[in-house]
Amino acid sequence: MTLSSQPLSPLDGRYLSQVRELGEHLSEAGLNRARVLVEVEWLIWLVERDLLGTGKTLSLEEKTKLRDLVTNFSDASVTELAEIEATTRHDVKAVEYFVRNALTAMKRDDLAELVHFACTSEDINNLSYAITVHDALERVWLPRAKDTIVKISRMAKEMAAIPMLSRTHGQPATPTTMGKELAVFAHRLKRQTTKAAGQQILGKFSGATGTFAAHLAAAPNVNWAKESKEFVEHLGFDWNPLTTQIESHDWQAELYATISHFNRILHNLATDVWTYISIGYFKQIPVAGATGSSTMPHKINPIRFENAEANLELSCAVLDSLAQTLVTSRMQRDLTDSSAQRNIGVGFGHSVLAIDNVNRGLDEIAISEGVLMADLLENWEVLGEAIQTAIRADVARGESQIVDPYALLKELTRGKSVGEDELLAFVNDLEVSETTKARLLKLKPQTYVGLAEALTKHLES
Repeated sequence: MTLSSQPLSPLDGRYLSQVRELGEHLSEAGLNRARVLVEVEWLIWLVERDLLGTGKTLSLEEKTKLRDLVTNFSDASVTELAEIEATTRHDVKAVEYFVRNALTAMKRDDLAELVHFACTSEDINNLSYAITVHDALERVWLPRAKDTIVKISRMAKEMAAIPMLSRTHGQPATPTTMGKELAVFAHRLKRQTTKAAGQQILGKFSGATGTFAAHLAAAPNVNWAKESKEFVEHLGFDWNPLTTQIESHDWQAELYATISHFNRILHNLATDVWTYISIGYFKQIPVAGATGSSTMPHKINPIRFENAEANLELSCAVLDSLAQTLVTSRMQRDLTDSSAQRNIGVGFGHSVLAIDNVNRGLDEIAISEGVLMADLLENWEVLGEAIQTAIRADVARGESQIVDPYALLKELTRGKSVGEDELLAFVNDLEVSETTKARLLKLKPQTYVGLAEALTKHLES
C-alpha cells in the first residue's frame, strides 16, 4: 500500500491550524487572486481614462462584476485558473485569459485586447507580491508580533520590582529585576515591528525592460510614466521609476531583514526564558493531560520555547536567503526571483508558528520569587561593585585616603563566595565618610537594583 498525497512541509500538515491564515495571502491561490486584482484594475484604468482613444466605457455594474472576480475569488476560481494554465503553461497568461473569459461572459469581448495591455508578467507579479506580502504583514504577522510584545510588556510591568541576580558571562553579577530584563526584550522587539510597519513598498508598471517602449509604440501621446505612477499609487504603493523588467525587490529584502532581526531577538528571549526555567527562576504550570517525557513522569519540558527556537531559525534561513537572492537579477531579468518568492510564505509561516509557541509558553510559566531571593542571598559578593564605586567617590571628594579601592574589593571578593556577616564587617572597617558607610551597611543584594524598576516604565511611552 502507498500513502495518499501528503504535505512535505509541517506548515501544511502538523502546524496548519497555527498558520492557516497566512495561506489566504501567501499561497499560490492568494497570489493569483492578487494578479486578478491588478489585471482588473488596469483594465478599468485604461477604459475610464480612455488612454487609447477607444471611446469605450464600463458601466458601474460591469466594473462591479469585474471586481467581483477578486472579492468572490474561490476554489472554483483556482480550479478554472489551473485548467487554463494546463494549456498556457504560463501562470500570468492564465490569469489574463481568466479575465478575458469573464469579459466574454459579460458580452464585452470588445475590451479583450485591453486586458494585460502593454504589460510584462512582472508588471503584474511585482504588484501582486506587494499586495500579498503587505496583507500578510498587516493582517497576520504584525498583529501576532504585537500581541507578543504586549504580553511581554505586561509581564515586565508585573515583575518590575522582583529582584534577581544578573549573570553576565554566566557568572553572578550586579542584580536587576526580572521585569526590567523582560522590558529590554519588549523594547527591542517593538523597534522592529515599528520598522516593519513603516516599510516602504514599491511597485513598477513600465513594461518589458522598464522603458515603456511598447506603451509609446501603441500610444505615443500618453504620458505613460505619469499613468504608471498614479496606477501604482492607486493600489496603495510607492512608484519605482527606475527598474529593469522587474521591480528590484530591495523593499522586500529590507522587510525580510527586519523580520529576521525580530526573529533573532525573540530567539534570544526564548533561550533566556528556557535558561531561567532550568535554574528555577520560572516554574512551569502543568497542563492537564500533557506528557513531558515518554519515560519520566515528573517532567514538564519547556517545549514551547524549544519549538520556537527551531522555527525562528528556519524562518531566518528562508528570509535571509530571500533577502540575498532577490536583490540580484542578471542583466535586465532572470527567473531566480520567481522560484524564490514562492517561499515567502514559508519564511513568514515559521515566524508566526514561533510567535505562537512563545505566546503559549509565556502563558505556562510563573515567577518563583523564593528561588530568586535565595540566589541573591547566596551571592553577597556582588555588592563589591557598589562598595568600591562608593569608596572611589569618597576618595574623589577627599573624604577617604584608600588607595586603589578596586584592588581592595577584588582581593576580598574575586572568585569567592562572601557572606553577609563578612561583608558587613569589611564595610565597618572601611575608612570612608559616615554617610557612605551608613548607606553601604543598608545595602543588600535584593535592593542593589539601581533604577531597574523605574526603567521598566519606559515601556509605557
